Amino acid sequence: MVFKRRDRRPIWKIAVEFFYPRGGWYRAALYIRHRLRRLPDPPHRIARGILAGIFTTFTPFYGVHFVIASLIAFVLRGNILAALLATFFGNPLTYVPIGVASMKTGYFLLGMDPQANDMHRSLGGKFLDAASDLQSNFFAMFTDAVPDWTGLSIFYHEVFFPYLVGGVIIGVIAGIIGYYVSLPLIQAYQNRRLGALKAKLASIKQKAAAKADARKKAD
Repeated sequence: MVFKRRDRRPIWKIAVEFFYPRGGWYRAALYIRHRLRRLPDPPHRIARGILAGIFTTFTPFYGVHFVIASLIAFVLRGNILAALLATFFGNPLTYVPIGVASMKTGYFLLGMDPQANDMHRSLGGKFLDAASDLQSNFFAMFTDAVPDWTGLSIFYHEVFFPYLVGGVIIGVIAGIIGYYVSLPLIQAYQNRRLGALKAKLASIKQKAAAKADARKKAD
């Protein structure tokens, strides 16, 4: 295999690098910023892609963030690669505060009290109940067992839906902020880079003209 790693990483190392990449999160953030600024597209298209990517990180559709960000960027006529890179705004360091803020906002907008007596179990317990329902109901398709969706229903109404409502609101706000912050920065970078390229081209032309004059004088 040409592209296969020579040194196979153990599972524990893969897990560690997922939460703390090689070189640290600061270096990873610098790399993503560098890639975003050098994308060959107008600044407003790149900024729209960043908006799409940041917004997507606030949605509870984990595992398909790349797909959702790409679709939103396509609808907004933004840069799809910028959208994919911007989804790294959501990472193991930010997912917890994003989730907490989204759920609390959702509870507030829906008029729900997470401490009320009619709320079922803890947050972790709801995840476990939903996973148990999915597993048991899958096997129920091949046996005489009766499917029971109680745990999954509670998870949807008390976790997923509040997260979705709150995440959409906060995600729109965060995405718009990301758009207006990134747009002038990308414009300034591209203008500076274009100016440097023009200066380099002018220098090359000047040197070529000087050589041509020197040849004429020599003849």
